[in-house]
Amino acid sequence: MLRVPKEPISGRRRGRMSTGSMGLWEIIGQSDQSPICAFDHEYRMIAFNRAHSDEFFRIYGYRVQIGDVFPDLFLPEQADVIRGFMTRALLGEVFNVTEEFGDPELNKPYWDISYAPLRDAHGTIIGAFHHAKDISARLRAEAALRETEDALRQSQKMEAVGQLTGGVAHDFNNLLTIVQSAVEMLKLPNQKEERRARYVGAIGEAVGRASKLTQQLLAFARRQALKPTVFDIGGNIRAIDEMMRTLVGSRISIEVDIPDGSFAVNADTNQFDTALVNMVANARDAMGGAGRLKISARAVQAIPALRERPVIQGDFVAVTITDTGAGIEQGERARIFEPFFTTKPVGHGTGLGLSQVFGFARQSGGDIQVESEIGSGSSFTLYLPQVAAVEKAEAVAAVDAEGNDVVRCVLVVEDNAEVAASTVDALDQLGFTTVLATNGVEGLKEVKADAARFDVVFSDVVMPGMTGMEMGRAIREMNVGLPVVLASGYSHVLAASGTDGFELIQKPYSIDHVSRVLRRAAGTRIREAA
Repeated sequence: MLRVPKEPISGRRRGRMSTGSMGLWEIIGQSDQSPICAFDHEYRMIAFNRAHSDEFFRIYGYRVQIGDVFPDLFLPEQADVIRGFMTRALLGEVFNVTEEFGDPELNKPYWDISYAPLRDAHGTIIGAFHHAKDISARLRAEAALRETEDALRQSQKMEAVGQLTGGVAHDFNNLLTIVQSAVEMLKLPNQKEERRARYVGAIGEAVGRASKLTQQLLAFARRQALKPTVFDIGGNIRAIDEMMRTLVGSRISIEVDIPDGSFAVNADTNQFDTALVNMVANARDAMGGAGRLKISARAVQAIPALRERPVIQGDFVAVTITDTGAGIEQGERARIFEPFFTTKPVGHGTGLGLSQVFGFARQSGGDIQVESEIGSGSSFTLYLPQVAAVEKAEAVAAVDAEGNDVVRCVLVVEDNAEVAASTVDALDQLGFTTVLATNGVEGLKEVKADAARFDVVFSDVVMPGMTGMEMGRAIREMNVGLPVVLASGYSHVLAASGTDGFELIQKPYSIDHVSRVLRRAAGTRIREAA
């Protein structure tokens, strides 16, 4: 039912509407499903349809009348809001708003409200329209959909965590079984030296595999502390060419296609070599140990759009590994970079090789993409940011000008008592003099007291109070030229910000490796001083 005045409105009401009011009849009468009303410059109702009357009664318990000042019918806190909307329309603005109106004790829906000015035959604004749609049901449906999607994402996340946890537990339990068995055998009396050596070797090998497993997990999660250096990709590929040929076996031919020129990148060279080997090993398994493998490198100006990422413009070096294997099913391509996902039989792979490549690429500012066709093989392309080539630094001697060992006294900073004791004991047996500090604050005090006493600082990163990184920065600011070497199994600070120029040793470490790194760091100090 349409309510429009046919006679002049007395008192506070306007006179008869002009010829332009025919538009009013047409617009308000076009729908009896959605509330539509019109009002004049004094915010008085001059027309409305049945839907408007019914809906206003539903949410406020009042039947609107011609001549009512519309904002005055609303609750006080809502009156100024509706008056503001009406004013905008009376000034000539056409717009839509979403707002919540109604009496909370009756009904307070969300409305999508359209406003437009009402003009007469001469174009003069004589009022405005208010057209509302109750969108509460739609918003509830959208909210329910979001909740369902969130629940699905959470379920998928928990499934991934369960798969990851199960994979880690399975692999680590296998390694711990090896260690436990070897330890028990070493405890037995009268063991032959040959067997003792074999058990010790098994423990060392298990520790190495466990360390590699954690590094692969951190690489996938992009939480490893990378040590980027500028190196030529072509040189690295050629350097491990023989190893890759041994890895794939004699039944797979390898073609290396690297054009002349520099393909320098700024990335972690060790992680790059590991990624290359992982991709080559993956290609070998895809070909069943026989076929052709091509390794190529080229400069590109963008990373193509793939997965959730758009095209990334920039200078990159693309390293592509192409095999003649069986190809990858479409449904598997989206999962091949997930940790522990593998199509290989049990015992023939951890499912972490390609996840390491993925994490390394993303953390280095690049990407890894795959193209595959069933029966025709696959191509994996690793993209890394390209930089200008730089000359390599000369090797640093481990002795000073008189031929003396450059490291005599090491300040060891470690809060874990067991790790500190074993590290200090091992360094002492290698002939170093050691001073132990149990946290960063103590370590900094030792340096401030007598910096010349030490040749190098060897510190853990994660410690209570002052971290090894913070201590290292404080020592650097002292300008005493004392090198700091950091050690960490994992640090979110290192993963997010890098090593800040400090040498980093990953835990677990061999004491022989620590010795070499400490000597190299101290040797650099001597060369710079000269």
